[in-house]
This record gives sequence, structure tokens and C-alpha cells, in this order.
Amino acid sequence: MLVVGVEAFPMVGIMAVCAGFILAMQGASELRRFGATQFVVDLVTIGFTRELGPLLTAIAVSGRSGSAFSAEIGSMVVTEEIDALRTMAIDPVDFVLAPKFLAALIVLPCLTIISNACGILAGGLFMRLSTDMAFSVYLRDVVHSMALRDVMTGLVKSLAFATIIVHVGCLEGFRVHGGPDAVGRSATAAVVKSTFLVILADLGFTAIFYLTGGK
Repeated sequence: MLVVGVEAFPMVGIMAVCAGFILAMQGASELRRFGATQFVVDLVTIGFTRELGPLLTAIAVSGRSGSAFSAEIGSMVVTEEIDALRTMAIDPVDFVLAPKFLAALIVLPCLTIISNACGILAGGLFMRLSTDMAFSVYLRDVVHSMALRDVMTGLVKSLAFATIIVHVGCLEGFRVHGGPDAVGRSATAAVVKSTFLVILADLGFTAIFYLTGGK
């Protein structure tokens, strides 16, 4: 939990702040033409709770922890530590994968909530600088725009993303064959595959949400 969650907090927070500011700027540049700048609040709030919060968090964790899991387990395979665990009648999956999976299931939803908060606050900073909107007014509009189903959808996504990241990273580590150069290749493959599967899973969740009308 320390490695996957706490140490990833600065990176996730910075990414969310930048994305929130960018989303608010891009939305305001178009909505201003129709005199609807106030809808930037809705855009940032819904965009982060439904999509950007869990997706940015998953991409950050995939790049940090997914590759680290693969490299760690790959090194254990190369140095025959995994074989030693089996010789001692210890299941490598229970000993190596299970703690990482449990930690990711706990901390990824927490990181998603932090990402949502940072992105929405960044949108409030932009509105303050561009339209001189009071922060209390912005937070009131955020509360009105935020729906519980959107937040829950993002948290469910984060659980699915955690499952993908941990299992792909560990699987690539267990599949290492050869020398130390294979460890680097497995770490690269873990990041590429987990990121692709996270985006694919996000597409699936969004399609389900769209087809069910958000119910």
C-alpha cells in the first residue's frame, strides 16, 4: 500500500491538477462563444468523476507499479527465488501476487478520489482566475453537478483497473525466461499491455453506462 498508493500520490495529484486545468481551459474556450462559461463546472466535475479520475490514476499506477511488479517478479524468476518458494511448498501466487493485489484494491479507489478532488479544485482555480468566480460558489455548483452514480462508477472502474494492472504486471514477471535483459522486456510489456487493457476496459464500462442510460 505504501509503494502503490502513498508514493504515487504526488504523481497522481500533479497529473490531475494539470488535466483539470487543461479541461477547464479547453471547455471555457468553446463554451464562451455561446455564453455558457458556467457549464465548465459541470464539464470538469462530470469528466473527472466518470472518466478522467480513475483513468489518470490507473495510467499513473500502471507506469509506476505495474512495471515494478513485473521487474521484481522477473528478477525472482531469473535468480530462481520462485523455484525456491515452490521447493518450500509456498505458492508463489499467494506469497507474491496476493499482497500486491489486495493493496491495489484498497489504494486505487483512494487515489481515484484524490485525483477527482485535485482535478475539480484545479478547475475551480481556473474559474477564479478567468471569471473571478468565488470559490464557495464554485464548490456549490460542483455539489449540484456531482451525482453519486458517477462517483460510484469511477470507483468500480478503479477496482477493475487495479485487477488488470496487478495481474498483467505479475503475469509478465512470472513469464520471464532468460537473463537480466528479459526482465527489462517484461517490465515494458507489462506497462504497454496493462495501459491498453485499462483503456479497453474503460471503453467497455463507458459503453455499458451509455447503453443503460446512466442507470
